[in-house]
Amino acid sequence: MLANISIGTILYTSYLQILGTVHQPSSLSTQRIHPPPSPQSTLMAGFTAGAIQSVVAAPLDALQLRFRTSDITKGRYRNMWQYGQRKLKDIGTRGVFAGWSLSLLKDSFGYAAFFSTFEYIKAQAYYGFIAKYYGQWELRSEHPVLRPRIDDLHSGSVIRPHYSIEPVFLMLAGIAASVTQQIVQHPISLVQGVHHKSVLALENKVQYEQFRSQSRRNYRVSYGKTYEHCLTFAREYQGWRRWLYRGFFWSTIRQMPSTSAGLIIFELVRRRFGTDIEAVLISQGGYGILVT
Repeated sequence: MLANISIGTILYTSYLQILGTVHQPSSLSTQRIHPPPSPQSTLMAGFTAGAIQSVVAAPLDALQLRFRTSDITKGRYRNMWQYGQRKLKDIGTRGVFAGWSLSLLKDSFGYAAFFSTFEYIKAQAYYGFIAKYYGQWELRSEHPVLRPRIDDLHSGSVIRPHYSIEPVFLMLAGIAASVTQQIVQHPISLVQGVHHKSVLALENKVQYEQFRSQSRRNYRVSYGKTYEHCLTFAREYQGWRRWLYRGFFWSTIRQMPSTSAGLIIFELVRRRFGTDIEAVLISQGGYGILVT
């Protein structure tokens, strides 16, 4: 659990640092970023942060893949630290990064879609909605649905959007980001699961010392085995798409609460520790729309 928290922290920290490099306003410790980062910037930051996470998480993934409860309960290892140390020594660097190319694809493209979707709906879509909705306020003022607060500042009227709009967009951004991430990661995860079984099957045939002596050839063979197994599954399900996206709906439902909550907490913490800045003023339809 501690390792997973650490990896998640590395992911979000890397994303913020990289986003601040490619989008200068994001490097400022402010509660509201304006102008918001472009989709290209968030895609690049998410892609790179996901790639960094895949490297950091590789040893943990290798240990989880090979972990058997009986190794601990039967006294083969005194504790998890000893298990991790000995197992990593046994499998070597190539064993740690066996199948890492699939992890790299899954994490980099998955988090690129994840963060870019979240940032776009949270910022661009939100600003676009309030500009369009309140920009036609004269047409809506007789039957308001989301009544704003209207202040007369100097010679012009300033509209403060209804307080409930932004939290709704924040929630929608979290849900959409989770779904988009699953669209990318779900099929790669299925292929990765097949590949891991191929790697374990090859490792179990021989002792680690013999396996490591021919590790390059053995791991190359495992990719061929993975393709053969995947091709068999695709034929059984009458197509690659049917197989790759089987169980997608329930997998997304299970994943959505944790990922959405994680993003919302991430955004709240970013705003909590950000410095106050002047509110964003959007001019539309003769009104000033003030976003605080």
